[in-house]
Amino acid sequence: MQIDLKAFENAAPEIVFHWRDRETDAEGWTVINSIRNGSAGGGTRMRKGLNMNEVLSLAKTMEIKFTVCGPPIGGAKSGINFDPNDPRKAGVLKRWFKAVYPLLKTYYGTGGDLNVDEIKEVLPITAELGLLHCQEGTVNGYYGGDEASRKIRLKRLQDGVSKKVTDPRYTPEIDGTYTVADLITGWGVAEAALTYFALTGKDPNGKTVAVQGFGNVGGAAAWYLAKAGMKVTGISDAGGGIFNADGLSPERLATLMLKREGNKMVAADKISFEIASEKIFDCGAAVFLPCARSRAISKNQFERMVNGGLELISSGANVPFDDPEIFLGPTGLHADNIVTSIPDFVANCGMARTFAYLMSGAGPLTDEGIFEDVRNMIHIGMNDIYSRNPDKTGWWQTGLQIALEKLSEKQPA
Repeated sequence: MQIDLKAFENAAPEIVFHWRDRETDAEGWTVINSIRNGSAGGGTRMRKGLNMNEVLSLAKTMEIKFTVCGPPIGGAKSGINFDPNDPRKAGVLKRWFKAVYPLLKTYYGTGGDLNVDEIKEVLPITAELGLLHCQEGTVNGYYGGDEASRKIRLKRLQDGVSKKVTDPRYTPEIDGTYTVADLITGWGVAEAALTYFALTGKDPNGKTVAVQGFGNVGGAAAWYLAKAGMKVTGISDAGGGIFNADGLSPERLATLMLKREGNKMVAADKISFEIASEKIFDCGAAVFLPCARSRAISKNQFERMVNGGLELISSGANVPFDDPEIFLGPTGLHADNIVTSIPDFVANCGMARTFAYLMSGAGPLTDEGIFEDVRNMIHIGMNDIYSRNPDKTGWWQTGLQIALEKLSEKQPA
């Protein structure tokens, strides 16, 4: 390995932008690990208790992710320490994006993330400030070119990310209820799991699935896997949980998605958050999709899932294990050495890959074009891992080694 993982983790980020809101107690950071090839990218999240170290960790993860899905730019992340349920949220976000506007105009591209909706919040606010798209910084910094070519890329971003999905292969509601941004990350998480079964020659039909977090990522991933014949037997999120040993049908999951209030499940038969947040680790699922906040899975919780027959983790959350290390600490390594763990930078690269597809200027702006490009990219990432390591364990470590080797290679400017 040409770049030591610890050296990469410990290297200071190129830029740390620190902001304090004058009207609330909100505090925010943009961490840019590197301005690689003229740009850096990573979404904007909000949660109470967030700190700069969390943002730094995610920025470095984004740098690894871009080696998988492209373009070859630096990793970045924005995070705001503020309660997303506070009625003052909209004002905080407006002031935040106004503060980071110069970065977003020149070399930093962002999007939605935990508790920040790309379509409903990021795009309207950044447009009001004068940005043609929240990825304008990457278009300008990485792609460059004349004004006409930049406008073409930005128009593809505007149209593609907000595109209403109507192809029944990719959406539970063909009337345009969901956009590409609503579904594409969950699609990738599900495709990563299905690719695992294809690579290993195992039949996914009837395999049980537990989902932690039922926002856009978890909800979409659950629906795609149920549609593929797998049995979603347990869901836990901030609004409670539902468990059914026979599996929730795609139709039931579609209804649960439609009735969500924000990222919270709404259902007459749901159990309390307190019970569901523990039961999810004891429901005996073969496949686990962590799609909630980062660093949410403890070693004890993982062991309980293993005792119930856990076979595979496909991570919708960035850095899902409860370790202080940026990439793989004791819990993550333990998990990777016992079950197949698909790295977050492969499984949840859907949105980043979609940005790359749209900005490239190639490929049709159709549901099929966008979703199949993400599927193909995940297949490539999974095949790279499996061809080097056909064992059932060590996939996360192998994926990191491949990504770091690619990161060390000189990239074209």
